[in-house]
Amino acid sequence: MKTEVRLKLTQRKPFAEGHSFGSTGPYERLVGKVEFALDPGDPANGNIVDLGLAPRNGRGLVEFSGDLDIMKPVDLGKGNRRILYDVNNRGNKTVLRSMCDGAPNPDPMTLADAGNGFLLRRGYTILWHGWQGDLLPGNGLLTANLPEAQENGKRLRGTVRQEFIAERDGVLTMPLSGAPVIRSYLAVDMDTRHSVFTMREREADPRQSLNAGDWAFAKAEKDPRTGQVKVTPSPTDCYVKGGFKPGWIYELVYETEGSRVMGLGMTGIRDLTSLLKYEKADAAGQPNPLAGTVEKAYIAGSSLSARVIRQFVYDGYNADPAGRRVFDAAYVHVSGGGRVFVNTRFAQVGRFPRQHEEHSWPSERYPFAYTPVPDPFTEELDSTFKRPGTDPLVMHTHSGTEYWQRHASLGHTDPRSGDDLPLPEERVRMYVLSGAQHAGATAPLEDITQQAPNTMATSPFLRNALSLMDEWATHSTPPPPSLVPSRASGTLAPAEVVKAHFPKVPGVNLPISPSRLPRYDYGPDFDKKGVDTQHPPRAVPGQEYPVQVPAVDADGNELGGLRSPEIEAPVGTHTGWSLRRKGFAEGEMASLTGSFIPFPRTRAEREAKGDPRPSIEERYPTHAAYVRAIARAVEKLVAQGLLLDEDAERYVAAAMRRNPLDPTVPLAPLVLK
Repeated sequence: MKTEVRLKLTQRKPFAEGHSFGSTGPYERLVGKVEFALDPGDPANGNIVDLGLAPRNGRGLVEFSGDLDIMKPVDLGKGNRRILYDVNNRGNKTVLRSMCDGAPNPDPMTLADAGNGFLLRRGYTILWHGWQGDLLPGNGLLTANLPEAQENGKRLRGTVRQEFIAERDGVLTMPLSGAPVIRSYLAVDMDTRHSVFTMREREADPRQSLNAGDWAFAKAEKDPRTGQVKVTPSPTDCYVKGGFKPGWIYELVYETEGSRVMGLGMTGIRDLTSLLKYEKADAAGQPNPLAGTVEKAYIAGSSLSARVIRQFVYDGYNADPAGRRVFDAAYVHVSGGGRVFVNTRFAQVGRFPRQHEEHSWPSERYPFAYTPVPDPFTEELDSTFKRPGTDPLVMHTHSGTEYWQRHASLGHTDPRSGDDLPLPEERVRMYVLSGAQHAGATAPLEDITQQAPNTMATSPFLRNALSLMDEWATHSTPPPPSLVPSRASGTLAPAEVVKAHFPKVPGVNLPISPSRLPRYDYGPDFDKKGVDTQHPPRAVPGQEYPVQVPAVDADGNELGGLRSPEIEAPVGTHTGWSLRRKGFAEGEMASLTGSFIPFPRTRAEREAKGDPRPSIEERYPTHAAYVRAIARAVEKLVAQGLLLDEDAERYVAAAMRRNPLDPTVPLAPLVLK
């Protein structure tokens, strides 16, 4: 039987005080909850870990729920008859920021929240709902209420591993989850002698054990007047005497209880969207507010949310229990080569590996590519998307960060040889945004890096890619060919080769290596039962996947992908990596941030510094020459179908506002308005 879905819409809110968005007109938000009752015996739900241990109602169904928010045209007849499901990222609504340059706001209500209004002018109905079951309610986050698995009427017990990195001085205590909005797995035994707590400055360093008396399961507060520290026992927090060393990796292994059936969140995405797309009413007979107005359903997500999409389709959830395709097309942005650590016992959904942080968490595992290719270590043959009857069209974009930190090259190279793999162009397009950082124009939260942040805008290319995807799904109009760095063109290579060609800029250090990807052993029950029993995991000797990165030009800017106007007419070097500065695990890569290394302003400055890169005045003798260079790059991208006209105008206007020859104006990536 299909899942029973009930819509509990409790609020109807006018958006942006009734502002009219182009021909679509005004928008409104419908807010409430969605309730599910799922048949645990349906084969469509057969891969959910611990579903058989979930509590059932009187009819034998498993119940769960999530927050619901629908932003729709007031007059659906003026919309474009398309749902855009925005996979929330740790409870945050993201698509208005990433696609529209809107302000980040968990409760978008103002015109500023809509940014440039791109999605609303295009007539999309935006769908949000809570799917992630380990988020704490509050702070405006979208949350899900998922049941706990039980065995013989008792909560499941097990061992979990946590990781903490403090990015500032003076941090005495952290939640066990590592983040205040993530629900922590509580410690059932608070005697520190029965847990294992270690620290190390760098990922590859040997683990150093903390003495049992030097830390506690506790919260700590320091009185700013007296300096005295008050320590209160807590089963969900960790305290270190003297504080966490900034940048150091702390790892805690302890016993816990209470594991939610986290895989249910993915089925909620499937069954909610299927109802809104296909049905006239919900299971209680309440009318579907979008009934009869949905021709296409798309799903979009960035980072964690993009990995959710890859996992969702890999697990077969793009077919609803009736066998109907749920999403016609999927936009996957900056996922790297990974999926998501969700459908396991004691899951930690937000964990993901980088070179320094959370390096060995199991969210980046074979298969990586859309093209079937054997795993070199098991000879298993698999691919990320593999059900042509129900798989969506895929638009996939990466930044340079994903190659250095997230093993993106494995998405289009053979894990046995490192050679190029053909992308299945009949269903997939992949564009690499050369030189961009993971979060685009967003600056890092903490000042822990050696160079200025790479805040080069990426949203223009997301908007264009969505437009291409819609034309593809609607009219079968093929988008421009994929643009990825490749071995064949010499634009993809091992990191040591690329580093050897990077310009030797005084004061600029390079990464030791990209984030490496050994094949890890998580215990004998992980692959079949989703139960991780090896803490910490062991890297299998001699089994490591080959990771490669984009080659660079003489300026250090990346080759082989979609080169934005700021890469074609640069005022500096943009990288997808950045390095931690002294006092924060110096030399390690800093999470998902990139660097901007400005060119010398004048030839004299270049020669004085010994910088091999031509200066700005040697490239652009006048401000007008710089504007013309940007305009030429813009015209080329528009002609290739890789940039919208409205964003072409934004680039030229930004270049006219900013004169890179003016020494009173700080050099930084362009600010688009």
